[in-house]
Formats: sequence, C-alpha cells, structure tokens
Amino acid sequence: MKKITAIIKPFKVDEVRESLASVGITGMTVTDVKGFGRQKGHTELYRGAEYVVDFLPKVKLEMIVAESMVQDAVDAIVNAARTGKIGDGKIFVESIEQIIRIRTGEMGEAAV
Repeated sequence: MKKITAIIKPFKVDEVRESLASVGITGMTVTDVKGFGRQKGHTELYRGAEYVVDFLPKVKLEMIVAESMVQDAVDAIVNAARTGKIGDGKIFVESIEQIIRIRTGEMGEAAV
C-alpha cells in the first residue's frame, strides 16, 4: 500500500477529485494549507501599502491506495491539476506498513 500526498492549487480540487473517482479512488483527506516553493509568494497592495505574502494558499490531498493503483492515481492528479504555470504543486508517494480500521479491526488493504 502507498500513501499519495498531493499539494495542489485550491481551484483544482473538484477537478482532481473527479479525475481520481474516474480511476476508482473515492476516499481521501483534504486539508487547506499554506506554503511556498519556487513561487516564493507574491506582493499585494493593502490600503496603499505594499506587502509580501510569503505563504500561498494550497490544498493537500492524502489518500492510501494499493500499489497497483499508484500510477493511475498519480496520472489522474497530474492531468487534472496541471495548469502549466508555476505553483501547480507536488505529489509525494510513500510506503505504508499497516492500516487498521478502528471500527471493525480490519487490517491491510481491507481497511482502506
């Protein structure tokens, strides 16, 4: 099993969710986050004063998938989240050793 974490632009969430659903991934955790990479924030004007916004709003999607579904999930995220502009985001794939569903005690892929 693998954990896929994707950091994407907020306005792409619905499109990415639909794309993931089309490849069979229906469960995920969505968190509003802030951060920056090469984009390094931007400058805004507020009441006549200019200031730098260091952290940009992003959305973090986390999902656990079977190893056989990792490439389909990654492709779905990339195709739906890509705008071609800086700040499109990142995807991280990590190994998961064990999953336990608290309610039933199911373990492994059955718990996903």
